[in-house]
Amino acid sequence: MSPEQINENLSHIVARIDAARKAAVKPAPSTTLVAITKTHPAETIYPALIAGQRVFGENRVQEAQAKWPAIRADYSDVELHLVGPLQTNKVREAVGLFDAIQTLDRPKLADVLRAEMDHTARTPFLFVQVNTGEEPQKSGVLPGEAAALIAHARALRLPLKGLMCIPPARENPAPHFALLRKLAEEHDLPLLSMGMSGDFEIAIRFGATHVRVGSAIFGERVTR
Repeated sequence: MSPEQINENLSHIVARIDAARKAAVKPAPSTTLVAITKTHPAETIYPALIAGQRVFGENRVQEAQAKWPAIRADYSDVELHLVGPLQTNKVREAVGLFDAIQTLDRPKLADVLRAEMDHTARTPFLFVQVNTGEEPQKSGVLPGEAAALIAHARALRLPLKGLMCIPPARENPAPHFALLRKLAEEHDLPLLSMGMSGDFEIAIRFGATHVRVGSAIFGERVTR
């Protein structure tokens, strides 16, 4: 995809976010676009950076390590989010690289994150990922177990700021976004990461503070 097309796509998504916020009865105080760059090489990312986009998301720690340190040498104000599953053996690298980790989903991961943050003094802010569809193949804590995980993270004094979800692909996302908002309100968590390329406008209606958009900006994922 050409730099001009990426720039046009980005402008279109930003305009759609603004329009969705204006149409929403009670939107979040702000909605941040997290541009998802998984599988896309650095040369695809630079047009978005030049256009002013500064918040990005990656799925894999190893892939992010391969491309983002060099990009950050040019753009030190980038905010990088991990939006894919995190294994405990990758926590050191994740804490060192990411500014936000959206996929806290189990107590053991919380324990390892606390230990690494104490070791490095870096404190990326965290979202608990909730498996709102209770899909066995998908990461995320079950809704009924979210309260215990949130309490555990808070007992560890982790920088927990919000909740994240990925609704089932073939279901109406609205009930899942409503459930996530309800859980966030019950636990006094201000941030809601929900909504992707196909449903972010619906998520904004339910109070999304972060929407994760990749293919609508950069095109389909690059296969390897």
